[in-house]
Amino acid sequence: MPTVHREHGLKFVVYVDDHPPPHIHVSGRGTARIALEPVVRLMDSRGLSKPDIGRVLDVVRSHHTVMLEAWIRIHG
Repeated sequence: MPTVHREHGLKFVVYVDDHPPPHIHVSGRGTARIALEPVVRLMDSRGLSKPDIGRVLDVVRSHHTVMLEAWIRIHG
């Protein structure tokens, strides 16, 4: 599970044995999955507050290129 980014007490990870669509897993005070394509969007979450979800989406949008490149590098 390569960690792609850390911010706001959250860890952004790409799972090696994961499935399409490209997405990032987030963990910290809760968990979430964020789609990277075709648009950045919340797939699901557990235990994160609405403000935390907003921060997560902002971070993913800000680092979208790096996160998508990590997904592609890991999954081809």
